[in-house]
Amino acid sequence: QVQVVESGGGLVQPGGSLRLSCQTSENIINFSAMGWYRQAPGKQLERVATISIIGSTDVADSVKDRFTISRDIARNTVYLQLNGLKPEDTAIYYCNAEKRTTNYWGQGTQVTVSS
Repeated sequence: QVQVVESGGGLVQPGGSLRLSCQTSENIINFSAMGWYRQAPGKQLERVATISIIGSTDVADSVKDRFTISRDIARNTVYLQLNGLKPEDTAIYYCNAEKRTTNYWGQGTQVTVSS
């Protein structure tokens, strides 16, 4: 069973930064794509950023100028760098790993942006 574990969330002031990590139990190049999603209270799950098996990235327009997705294959880890955080970025951030027709999800990490 594939394990997906997120970390790095926390409470940060507006304008601050965080780096989220997503580590998997197997080599991340086994997955066709990995991505970060978020769900704010009372809202639907939203795609934030994805990275493909060849390393191409796609970041949602709403955060493209502030968030960056990257990976470290040797560490089986995908990162999401969050800069210039705003209160509306407050959400639970989930990592997803896609293999063929199966999606594996982590438990999520809470990001709270507040002064």
